[in-house]
Amino acid sequence: MRVLLLIFIIVPIVEMWLLLQVGGVIGAVPTIAAVLLTAMVGLALLRRQGLSTVLRVNQRMASGELPAQEMLEGIVLAVSGALLLTPGFFTDALGFAGLTPLLRQWLVARLVARVKVFDGNVGAGAGFRDEKSHKTLEGEYWREDEP
Repeated sequence: MRVLLLIFIIVPIVEMWLLLQVGGVIGAVPTIAAVLLTAMVGLALLRRQGLSTVLRVNQRMASGELPAQEMLEGIVLAVSGALLLTPGFFTDALGFAGLTPLLRQWLVARLVARVKVFDGNVGAGAGFRDEKSHKTLEGEYWREDEP
């Protein structure tokens, strides 16, 4: 929670500082034009790569595979698109990094390596896994309002 708060405080400060620095060197109008240009270029790249990701998801699903990698890439693309729409050079740099296929695949591979998959089946023999003892807990239940 504190990290998120720091991000929401530090990133706008960095953005304002960068915009002021760039504006002082090239002027206000070229700075605004550069911010708008990066947003337009970023959105065009996002559209193309997003469509490519959707096509890969459809291919994987048609072959009966779970498109987990592509779904996570879609999330990274969505976050990158939001960063590109945020005015500023720092967020644009982060957004373009998310649109770079090699960086995006590296990030998704690291995310996939950290994900734990739990059995979510409900029914006979299904249970919950206790992380500390690695024992399966099983039990029965009944509704109180049934006769």
